[in-house]
Amino acid sequence: MSKQNSGSSRGKKDDVLMNEDIRAAELRVVSEDGEQFGIITRAEALAIAEEKGLDLVLISPDAKPPVAKVMDYSKHRYEIEKKKKEAKKNQKKVDIKEIKFSCKIAENDVAYKVKHAREFLEKGKHVKLRVFLRGREMSNPELGVEVLQKVWPMLEDAGHLEKDAHQEGRYITMYITPLKK
Repeated sequence: MSKQNSGSSRGKKDDVLMNEDIRAAELRVVSEDGEQFGIITRAEALAIAEEKGLDLVLISPDAKPPVAKVMDYSKHRYEIEKKKKEAKKNQKKVDIKEIKFSCKIAENDVAYKVKHAREFLEKGKHVKLRVFLRGREMSNPELGVEVLQKVWPMLEDAGHLEKDAHQEGRYITMYITPLKK
């Protein structure tokens, strides 16, 4: 058994049964490199793990008989954490910038906001265009759709339409993603 996991070795974060915590009388035991020890008693399995200086980890508790593996559990956990960190590092974080319009927006304001949306798309950010419907505008949501349909042709060359104008509560929303380079 490794020094770190001797005695009661149940970790706080993970609910893995190992060493003395395993209660099954008989186990099918496999080594780290795939060597089969067959179906042996718990005491024999613990002795094998002790002899090799490794841990006995319960892999499949529901099997008949339960399957245990002789391995260095702390090393195994470290490898899993390392893989998780590597996967997280390779993930691409998507920035979504939101630009709000109103139904009664002036043409020069539309042009100004479109200029900002174009800058965001050129920087590789996703853009969410939203029209907020106030008061009685809720009864005519097509006014908000018209505003976004007026904006889309101005951004067509800079982005790809991910989601067309659709209503989400009091908002009419449209998603635009940057063009692939």
